[in-house]
Amino acid sequence: MSTKTVSNRNDPVIETRDQLIAAIAKGEKPKDRWRIGTEHEKFVYCRKDHHAPSYDEPGGIRDLLMAMTEFGWEPVYEGENVIALKGEDGAVSLEPAGQLELSGAPLENLHQTCAETGRHLKQVKAIGAETGKGFLGLGLWPDKTRAELPIMPKGRYEIMLRHMPQVGSMGLDMMLRTCTIQVNLDYSSEADMAHKFRTSLALQPLATALFANSPFLEGKPNGFLSYRSHIWSDTDPHRTGMLPFVFDESFGYERYVDYMLNVPMYFVYRDGKYIDAAGLDFNDFLKGELSVLPGEKPTVADWEDHMSTAFPEVRLKSFLEMRGADGGPWNRICALPAFWVGLLYDQTALDASWDEVRHWTMEEREALRSAVPAQGLNAPIPGGGKLLDLAGRIVDISSAGLAARNRLNNSGDNETGFLDPLRDIVASGKTVAEQLLDKYHGEWNGDINRVYDEMSF
Repeated sequence: MSTKTVSNRNDPVIETRDQLIAAIAKGEKPKDRWRIGTEHEKFVYCRKDHHAPSYDEPGGIRDLLMAMTEFGWEPVYEGENVIALKGEDGAVSLEPAGQLELSGAPLENLHQTCAETGRHLKQVKAIGAETGKGFLGLGLWPDKTRAELPIMPKGRYEIMLRHMPQVGSMGLDMMLRTCTIQVNLDYSSEADMAHKFRTSLALQPLATALFANSPFLEGKPNGFLSYRSHIWSDTDPHRTGMLPFVFDESFGYERYVDYMLNVPMYFVYRDGKYIDAAGLDFNDFLKGELSVLPGEKPTVADWEDHMSTAFPEVRLKSFLEMRGADGGPWNRICALPAFWVGLLYDQTALDASWDEVRHWTMEEREALRSAVPAQGLNAPIPGGGKLLDLAGRIVDISSAGLAARNRLNNSGDNETGFLDPLRDIVASGKTVAEQLLDKYHGEWNGDINRVYDEMSF
């Protein structure tokens, strides 16, 4: 989730609807300026007893962040608390229960992306060795109750933690118990954005299945392959889901603005503090009638903050954000951007992947989204067959798209090798979640502690 680093007091006040649209349209870039921004989260635990460290305890999350300044990261504060780091590789930030996230820099190719990921993991492992901390690559805490998890001192999270139980049964699980991998990608025009949005939204259940990696809850199998994805089914219906309007022929920036204006607010950020506006209407803010800031109208930065509080399967800001994947190990962090770059950054691949799913009805898309968390690649697809059948074709299309990009490393390799973990899953028909379940019921003999050895970085 976003971390604020400056106040928006001097940002332009919104006077017209065009400014709302412009905040999205400003993301348009020519193809030669398209970049790849990868975000990945990981669970932090104490090696001696696997507990999730609090912010303040000796060697805890605050000390871990400060130790990372040894590698050139600059601390970002909220009040007296360091809550993030910024540097050449982007930003390191905290999720609500201390999950550590790297929001990577916008990079030109996947070789750079994977090198960035490698640098980050090398740094956190070095700090972990000094402080007795480990880092776990899963989509869900495998053994922790909510009560066992700490809360990080961020004003935004305090507001969300109060509000979440009022709008869904699993919002606190989303905040406290999950990790994800995401990738942010560019578009050249409104039409290009709409094409990429439709295609990626239709295929997001496939990404969820390919990256399913959250089969355990509180020490036991939970009945799902991606419980993280299941959690989103009852988090907050006003700001989640498959967004049917994206598939309308008329979809564009203005329609997404309409959607965001109907998403209830969470907060307003002023002078380094978060003001609770949970459940209030941004339209009232535009009229200067927001109850918590009477007479004040929003700035462009307020609108950009508000756009960050919607959590659909694909999110639009000034870029498109793919949100369907569970957290996972190093090679899967590289595989997710590879999957989507191959599909969306080559026109032939984009058209071919849309052709695979364009005839699905909205009811069929919703049914697939609902089936995937439990069934994974065995979920039925429209027209007959299983999602696994589609997976092979889509991974091949992505590979062709990457080959066409022809971005080479110093050894002359293109980017297609980053898809190898997905090819292995398609060949075996088994997700990482299913492989872990086999081990739990087999060689682990039901000992969930073995997952720490298996899935730590």
